[in-house]
Amino acid sequence: MSPRDILALSLEALHAHRLRYGLSALAIAVGVAAVVLLSSIGEGVRRYVLDQFSMFGTNIVGVHPGKVSTGGIPGGMGGSARKLTLDDARVLRRIPGVASATATANGTALVEYGDRGRRVYVFGVTAQVPRVWSMRVASGSFLPDLEWDRSSPVVVLGPRLKRELFGNGNALGALVRIGTARFRVIGVMESKGTLLGFDMDDTAYIPVMSALRLFNLAELSEVNLLAATTAAVDSVVERARRVMIDRHGGEEDVTIVSQKDAMRMVDGIMRVLTLTVTAIAAISLLVGAIGILTILWIVVRERTQEIGLVKALGGTRLQILSWYLCEAALTAVAGGGAGLLIGSGVAAALSRVVPGLSTRTPAAILAAALVMAVSVGVLAGVAPAVRAARLNPVEALRAE
Repeated sequence: MSPRDILALSLEALHAHRLRYGLSALAIAVGVAAVVLLSSIGEGVRRYVLDQFSMFGTNIVGVHPGKVSTGGIPGGMGGSARKLTLDDARVLRRIPGVASATATANGTALVEYGDRGRRVYVFGVTAQVPRVWSMRVASGSFLPDLEWDRSSPVVVLGPRLKRELFGNGNALGALVRIGTARFRVIGVMESKGTLLGFDMDDTAYIPVMSALRLFNLAELSEVNLLAATTAAVDSVVERARRVMIDRHGGEEDVTIVSQKDAMRMVDGIMRVLTLTVTAIAAISLLVGAIGILTILWIVVRERTQEIGLVKALGGTRLQILSWYLCEAALTAVAGGGAGLLIGSGVAAALSRVVPGLSTRTPAAILAAALVMAVSVGVLAGVAPAVRAARLNPVEALRAE
């Protein structure tokens, strides 16, 4: 038999037993669809998280009060031996390789204008924030370039906060109340969107010293350093660590995290999670493999006389083996192809139906899923195919 004959016999067998083989193909399709769907969702979530982390740039180095060794939140329980102060921030911004820096003190407060009020996150920052955090002012100007230990009753509003307080009216020059103090609006920011669920547009920005006084804070929330280049990030981290150790009596009581390292860590975690859920989904392919194994085993028993006739006409063991392996492979290919279409289609539909979810299906995943399906199908067909190839033609022809 030529390869064409083997293919023709296989297609004829699939058509004759289409219900049996169809069920096996369906099991393969479900497994492949699960792999494609979960990996697409995982890849989409990974890219979304990385985009969120990179919205402020990739050259930022954050210095946080409190040392975190094995886990926890910078500045959380335990605190630091010494406070993170404006003097620390001034020294840090003079580190070689630092292009700009900003000191930050944060809190929540009720921002009021007329009979409207909204409790929002208030950032106490410096004039360098637009450059360090990659932000732009839509109208007016950002905070004045004051000495960091000077306060000023001025505020810049996020676009959503501006709309909530002023509607479509002009906010520039208006006086708003933040907590117990009054501030004059000098600018409105461009939309920045959300950062992992936190709305950056529903915020207010005041000078850092004004925030320290308003919230009665004894230390800064953090200091952000902007490295001049991506290559300089690591050296800035190391120099900042040495500076803080020297200033804090030889004790490393701050946590220094670069945006690049944070993104690398998050990327690694998301990749592991994606591979884990994909591997779990791939287990469902075993169901398809068992289906192909069972169906072919039954088919071989039912078609014993047919196999004996083929062998009596000169069919070799290799040809019989190839025949049944071809049936298994065609079943797996049909199921795998259907699974790819189903998985990709559901992933695309989820992207349109679920807000904020953007699924991504890498070509490598599609190829790997199809190869996996075919491999599983062929391996499942080996035992029945070997059994068929070993049948004695005389005994096979006598079988009922």
